Amino acid sequence: MNAKKVFYKDFVNEMLSDKPCIEIYFRVDNHPEYQSCWLGKKDDEETKSTIYWYGLVEDGSQAYDYLTIDEFINAKVFQGKSIKDIWNLISLYSFNACDVDFMSVIK
Repeated sequence: MNAKKVFYKDFVNEMLSDKPCIEIYFRVDNHPEYQSCWLGKKDDEETKSTIYWYGLVEDGSQAYDYLTIDEFINAKVFQGKSIKDIWNLISLYSFNACDVDFMSVIK
């Protein structure tokens, strides 16, 4: 599986798109704890709102949900840092179960 780097603003724009569901598999470069991570968004049918979420470790102990994109991108979930803070270390591997090369929609 090939990794891809994308511009931060393109990532945020994709998360703000009208797609009702997004799942991205990613890793944080050179960080052993964050080698099998997920993030995304989904529409909550019950509340009629969008939930932005992280699943950072396989055992589920670092799973977080947010109601706004601002809370999501500024949440200090990576050992005291946000995804915005460490974006240069993020490598994307899949987008909605497709190889990251499919992500021409982002870059």
